[in-house]
Amino acid sequence: MTLPASLEGRERARLFAALVLPPETVETLVAWQRQELAEGRVVAPGNLHVTLAFLGWTPVQRLGEVTGAVVGAAGKAERPVLTVSGYRETRSVGMLVLDDREGRATRLAEDVQGRLEDLGVYEAERRQWLPHLTVLRFGRPPRLRPDLPDLGEVSPSEAAVYLSVLRPSGAQYEILESVALGGSR
Repeated sequence: MTLPASLEGRERARLFAALVLPPETVETLVAWQRQELAEGRVVAPGNLHVTLAFLGWTPVQRLGEVTGAVVGAAGKAERPVLTVSGYRETRSVGMLVLDDREGRATRLAEDVQGRLEDLGVYEAERRQWLPHLTVLRFGRPPRLRPDLPDLGEVSPSEAAVYLSVLRPSGAQYEILESVALGGSR
């Protein structure tokens, strides 16, 4: 596998696998963020996604294996149907919790996580995977109660391996490889 220019000369990279959101979903989210999220730092449009597995710092030479695991899982996955079911805050983020109709996203996340764990590049979290969209970051929870965005049914058509580059202004994400769910690259 040829390394992207952004990884040349690096020994390790901060990686994660995620569902890529349809452009119309991102547009609706951006408008909703402007209207409903007055406090904190909203997540930039290019950083909106549904995380399947966060690997963290990974040796760059393992990128091909990581990509292979995501491609293998995504290739046999059905497109999920996700709807917004609530808003929730943790210590540092605000998120939209998603309902995973028919459990397709959950099965994909479990498959991706299992394959990555078998490779020794991922350690399963203790808590059960929760489909969500991080939409806001903050130092102290603002305890917002925003109206939920009307996204309708969101059905991502691809999964991707992302690079996360930490910057003083926050993380910047780059898709290193994406694959259509249920088939071709």
